[in-house]
Amino acid sequence: MSDRQPYKSDLSDERWVLIEPVITAWKARHPSVSGHQGNYDMREIVNALLYQSRTGCQWDYLPHDLPPPGAVKYYFYKWRDDGTDQTIHDLLRWQVREKKGRSADPSLVVLDTQSLHAAAGVPTDTTGRDAAKKVPGRKRGLAVDVLGLVIAVVVLAASAHDNAAGIALLDGVVAGTEPGTVKKALVDQGFKTAVADHGAKVGIEVEVVKRNPGDSGFVPQPKRWVVEQTNGILMLHRRLVRDYEHRPASAESRVYWAISDRMSRMLTATSTPTWRGA
Repeated sequence: MSDRQPYKSDLSDERWVLIEPVITAWKARHPSVSGHQGNYDMREIVNALLYQSRTGCQWDYLPHDLPPPGAVKYYFYKWRDDGTDQTIHDLLRWQVREKKGRSADPSLVVLDTQSLHAAAGVPTDTTGRDAAKKVPGRKRGLAVDVLGLVIAVVVLAASAHDNAAGIALLDGVVAGTEPGTVKKALVDQGFKTAVADHGAKVGIEVEVVKRNPGDSGFVPQPKRWVVEQTNGILMLHRRLVRDYEHRPASAESRVYWAISDRMSRMLTATSTPTWRGA
């Protein structure tokens, strides 16, 4: 760790211990052409990613006492493309579930989507307009367990139907868990028969949790409220309040980093600073 003044988003020693083995193993598999280990402290690279996640700043606005934007971008894209970000996330998720006395993978997941405005400069061929919610941008889909931990994430154009997101999420759940572990998925009424049919094909029963006709406004639905809670937690990360990413894969990676940040705090009993009073 450098001698700079810490930021609130920095990894503590205890949190860094949780992910350092994955990063060190990755570095050992990816030596530079000249054989040296690189000029930047890997902990500082992760600190820069977490700083950007929490503050929402542009690459070129990263503080000068963190590694330069070009170096941080290099590792963000590398870890996004080879799945290192998801590896870190999944290892932390398994540890959190074990700490809570649960098996590594859940038997029940909850699916939901959220449409987000896209920032200026986001390619139009990866965005669209959610006609129902009147939101131009992208649609972020989450599959979470009963603890609100992310099992799968998918980012599509906002114009995509919830069915497309649901089908992709079910595939992500199957790919990210041990075969046959997840038995059931809860969804809202925005997901149609196509999702249930796909669930049957992959061995997951899809149940629609219907809204009480007498309810007005936002009313958390039993069992499904955990995914709403996770969406709220993501809003603590300003980079996720709006979709700034040129590629949907980068937007998905941002979710993994944000939830990894949260889980590392859960495992070390460290509180998450809020920006609401700013």
